[in-house]
Amino acid sequence: MAEKKLNLLADFPAVTTEQWMAKITADLKGADFNKKLVWKTNEGFNVMPFYRLEDVANLKTTASAPGEYPFVRGTKTDNEWRVRQDIDATCAKTANAKALDVLDKGVDSLGFKLNKKELGKEYIETLLNGICAECVELNFTVCIRKCAELAGLLADYLKAKGYDVEKVKGSINCDPINRMLLKGKKLDRAAVAEIVKATVEAGRSLPGFRVIGVNSVSINNAGAYCAQELGYALAWGAEYMTMLTEAGVDVDEAAKAIKFNMGIGGNYFMEIAKIRAARMLWAMIVKAYGPKCDCAAKMRLHAETSRFNMTIYDAHVNLLRSQTEAMSATIAGVDSLTVTPFDVTYKVSDDFSERIARNQQLLLKEESHFDKVTDPSAGSYYIENLTANIADQAWKRFLEITNNGGFFAAVESGKVQEDIKATAEKRLKDVSMRKESILGTNQFPNFKETANEKIALDECCCKCGCETETGLEALPHVRAAQEFEALRLATERAAKRPKAFMLTIGNLAMRLARAQFSCNFFACAGYEVIDNLGFDTVEAGVEAARKAGADIIVLCSSDDEYAELAPAAFKAIGGKEIFVVAGAPACMEELKAAGIENFIHVRVNVLDTLKSFNAQLLK
Repeated sequence: MAEKKLNLLADFPAVTTEQWMAKITADLKGADFNKKLVWKTNEGFNVMPFYRLEDVANLKTTASAPGEYPFVRGTKTDNEWRVRQDIDATCAKTANAKALDVLDKGVDSLGFKLNKKELGKEYIETLLNGICAECVELNFTVCIRKCAELAGLLADYLKAKGYDVEKVKGSINCDPINRMLLKGKKLDRAAVAEIVKATVEAGRSLPGFRVIGVNSVSINNAGAYCAQELGYALAWGAEYMTMLTEAGVDVDEAAKAIKFNMGIGGNYFMEIAKIRAARMLWAMIVKAYGPKCDCAAKMRLHAETSRFNMTIYDAHVNLLRSQTEAMSATIAGVDSLTVTPFDVTYKVSDDFSERIARNQQLLLKEESHFDKVTDPSAGSYYIENLTANIADQAWKRFLEITNNGGFFAAVESGKVQEDIKATAEKRLKDVSMRKESILGTNQFPNFKETANEKIALDECCCKCGCETETGLEALPHVRAAQEFEALRLATERAAKRPKAFMLTIGNLAMRLARAQFSCNFFACAGYEVIDNLGFDTVEAGVEAARKAGADIIVLCSSDDEYAELAPAAFKAIGGKEIFVVAGAPACMEELKAAGIENFIHVRVNVLDTLKSFNAQLLK
């Protein structure tokens, strides 16, 4: 058999962008390229269907190396990250037992949410008993007015135990602005500056700790888009830099005191690009303050998988969501990661869900080897362009905030909260229209699932025990699925579960497709759906629907047949059941004139339509 060696240059000659465009244009057969193939993102820029070498020719990010300024490819030369689990430390002894247990199961970063009322020497000793502080990252969240005291208690404990404090790594999440955003707590800027300054000064005894937090994860969980979260996070961090340097804190010390806690949403490639852009832009911001060393410009970044897109129904799909989010975060090179347990939307997470959350990261390390390659997305024409575009949008937002008084002023005036609220409302509308899909909720729901009995808690609340006075608008407490969940829970709690009957007739392919669409449509509200193989007449279909006890009869056929079948079905039903036509036929206006009111198709607002049926059917 003859052998032929592959010659890439000869067998695959270079193809120009113009040639690609000519081929695409021909295949589109007159359709508009921009409408058909260009993705108009919510981030403020468009994404092309393909990218080529010339699209990255002028990007500075491609010349960067891992561990080198501006750190777009990472602040270190490897891709090792810490697996973090957060623990409620209301009871120090219980929290300590749990910490020791999870440390044996792959965790190397602990996040303790402390009880401010119990904070003291004995509390810290009990909490950290048996934990090797030099072997694990220690992170603490406590009331903002206790952060400086906590730093002192930790330093005293570590010295008493003989630890080398230089080797102990961790953080204290002192973030007064986050308190304002989450709880609407009105604080004075001078008071905030004093709190963060005192915490940084107390933190000098903990050189391996970052003691000021920038918790843009709160904005992410409220529904923010990637560039939106990043722009605000940068302005947030710059606000603390300004507060500290104005108070006389050294620039390098101030920068090295700040830690970013960012959210990771479901937009896979965008989230990778967001983290890469975050490191680059933060390095540029710190550089503008004039640090003595570029090392001060290294962003320390912890990530948490988002709660915004987590659901109560079909909750195991949350595992898929958080897994892709974890992949985005680790490919992008975060320093540590918390995977949110899949059941947090409806109960206190148990040992099983916490174990799965830990293992999601361990699988990425031990089986997928995500920790073995630093910034594997570097050089990708697509991701390099996303990085540049997200950086551009985030920078515009950062400059806008900075030029109008800074992030504190924007929070104090409510501008940030109003902006995020508008975004959340838009995303909820997109969910209601199925422009944004949530598997198991507004698309392909589990027809037989019920959830009312498994809900064991209200939406998350703060347990820090701080004052509850309000004075500002808070960030919206929202999830993308919540309105559909409320709709379906109302159905579950009703005295009678509505039935939607598919009256399938006529063209086989169209009636099957429309029956499937309609079954999924009504199952989103928790209705019992009854599909059928087909009927010879609409009268036979209506008779079968009544025998089944249907509340809604859905005519499923082809557009051409609706002109005849819909009026006949409408007449046979006689107003005794709700009549719905599946589709938007050309004769829709004539059918409406004949008295037919209900049509379901891809352009209707699914949520509002189902709400209107609930209003008629639920008693």
